[in-house]
Amino acid sequence: MTEMYNPFVYWAQTENQVTLKVDLADVKDIDINLQEKKLQISAYGQGARGCNNYGFSIDFHEFVNPDESNYKVIDRQIDFTLKKKYYGWWPRLTSQPQKPPWLKIDFDKWKSEDMDDNEYEKRDVCSDYPDMYDKLHKEEFGYRKEDFKKVYLIIYNLCQFVGFLYILVVMSVKYSRDGPASIKYTYATVGNPMKFIQLLQFLEVMHPLFGYTKGSIMMPFMQVGGRAFVLFCMIEGESRMQTKPVVFYLFMVWSSVEIIRYLYYITQLLNIDFYFLMWLRYTIWIPLYPLGVICEGIIILRNIPYFEETQRFTVSLPNSLNFSLDFPTFLRIYLLFLCIPGIYTMMSHMNHARFKKLGKSNIKRKYT
Repeated sequence: MTEMYNPFVYWAQTENQVTLKVDLADVKDIDINLQEKKLQISAYGQGARGCNNYGFSIDFHEFVNPDESNYKVIDRQIDFTLKKKYYGWWPRLTSQPQKPPWLKIDFDKWKSEDMDDNEYEKRDVCSDYPDMYDKLHKEEFGYRKEDFKKVYLIIYNLCQFVGFLYILVVMSVKYSRDGPASIKYTYATVGNPMKFIQLLQFLEVMHPLFGYTKGSIMMPFMQVGGRAFVLFCMIEGESRMQTKPVVFYLFMVWSSVEIIRYLYYITQLLNIDFYFLMWLRYTIWIPLYPLGVICEGIIILRNIPYFEETQRFTVSLPNSLNFSLDFPTFLRIYLLFLCIPGIYTMMSHMNHARFKKLGKSNIKRKYT
């Protein structure tokens, strides 16, 4: 088998594209496989080790758009122009924190994040920023140990995964041991752990605000806020609801969905591709989300006569704020105008995410 060497690859970026220069002359028998998160190249040519077979594989830090990317082979090198799928600066080229020894910085094309487009056309980055050369080599553009943000997200998702797994295991063990008789003790057994990890989930509303995750805060707020309302107001707020079988089924649905979701997030943070887990994460919500909403709706509906009896959370006049609230009426309005439209919005969002992940092949090639 003929040995294959790595050519020197020089990279640079702007906010919307990445450029690669493969230092390989007189290229023959080139084979290029460009995907959204990976680039693989093999070819025969003149490189640092003379005329030999050369090749490399790069797992990108973020997604590129293969359809809008291109490459060209010239006498002295292979030039790639890769269109970023999402606008913004990458901390490094590869997903791994370790920099391959054959990957270098293309200072001739590098654009600083502090420079605008006109400055980029007129200035040489190294001459205008004399300390940048040393800084780039020292920091190696993010090729170092995992930063605080990634470590925090791994710990957070791991804690949530363990928490929901604990709840699911305890419920399953008690049911297998005691049968249906264990159902009415579900909240007494795992209610406190469920309240704790549910409170932790409010951090997911804050993550997009601090740039820890992408996307808006609306979807996390709808899901976390809706669950918190059911858990703390509907179940914790009415002791007679805590022994109902519907609580057992609701906790089973929540835990099953979240175990898969958090495990998938952990694998993504660790750059582990597991297709079945991805498929499960973007498919299992189809039967479980409606089941969860049905359970939540049953809990709210059955609580209405309880709150009519106890008048808990109801605000009556007169009071210092000159404000009144009939809580049972609020629950009816919540079911009609918030619960049903909310699940439609949530499922539409998940269906769109599923189509992006599974609706079409993410393996593409671009030849020009």
